[in-house]
Amino acid sequence: MNDDLAGRLASRTLELVDLPSESGDEAAILAALRELVPPEGFDLADDGDAALLFLPLARRPGAPLVLLAGHVDTVPAAGNVPGRLGDAAVIGRGASDMKGALAVMLEIAAETEALDASDLDVGLLFVGREELPITESALLPLLERYPALREVALAIVMEPTANALEVGCMGNLNATVRATGSAAHTARPWLGENAVHTAIEALAPLVDLPTRDVEIDGLVFREVVSVTRIEGGGARNVIPDRAEAHVNMRYAPNHTPAEAETRLRELLGSHPVEVDIVGNAPPGPLTLTNPLVVRLRDAGELVVGPKQAWTPVAEFASAGVDAVNFGPGDPQYAHRDDERVEVAALVRSTEIVRAFLAAGAGRAAGEDA
Repeated sequence: MNDDLAGRLASRTLELVDLPSESGDEAAILAALRELVPPEGFDLADDGDAALLFLPLARRPGAPLVLLAGHVDTVPAAGNVPGRLGDAAVIGRGASDMKGALAVMLEIAAETEALDASDLDVGLLFVGREELPITESALLPLLERYPALREVALAIVMEPTANALEVGCMGNLNATVRATGSAAHTARPWLGENAVHTAIEALAPLVDLPTRDVEIDGLVFREVVSVTRIEGGGARNVIPDRAEAHVNMRYAPNHTPAEAETRLRELLGSHPVEVDIVGNAPPGPLTLTNPLVVRLRDAGELVVGPKQAWTPVAEFASAGVDAVNFGPGDPQYAHRDDERVEVAALVRSTEIVRAFLAAGAGRAAGEDA
């Protein structure tokens, strides 16, 4: 392993981890990134609404534009900021999801000679509020505000994939299920209507629901439904007149948001509950035939798999931009209190992006001659 590269990446990742950036509070890390991207290679094309878009100073005619994209926000800290180095890993909130990837992006941005030698133009996108519901997205307004982004030939969303190539993404539906009843003394429950019992009966089919595997282009996405929160009632000796639960559904890219909503209502059956859809982020399509995706896969002999989560791949798709997921973080550590990223994974991710950019360097040199 390249020790100098490993040291730089570990140090930069730890520096970024130590900048708290919980969703909605990203100003400090965005300010730091604004200064860390080398001005001799990039123009700050858009700086607003929790987003930094850097594009090459001079676009080359015919050169496809590739965008390295990463979100800067994290879920709330849990005693894991500041971070630390240990066991050949950077440990702390956001290390896996996805400040290690931001360090890789900055390393690539600093390699101006390699960028100049590539046949690809490279841009950088840093965006906030990714961990929040899609209704609070910072990327969708940017795509509206800067329509030139539709010229991007491929967006590489550097989400945690353990350096695999993960295509598509799951849809993410969130709903509130409410049951109402009438209060009564617990000594005479027949005089009331127990809202908690109604909620339990309505939610029971979700508890017993098996995981549904959906195969698309040889890749298996796993559809799941989970009850993530439930509350109701008041006094211990009063039949509750209300109960409320939160339900999360992850659905495969071959289903529309409307189809997912219909399925959830069908699963809840005819029980007298109110279903309020509070968020429904669409899935992202699989991008397998784009020549740049093939080039990325070949650059690192990458394993190709499905993205068993929601990512901004879906938002790019809404603007007609092909996008895939590839990054150094390991998904199993994302959002955990012991969140970490292996230094070796940071090095490998950087080397793969380097190889991807260099794959057409000889061809570009021939065209310039």
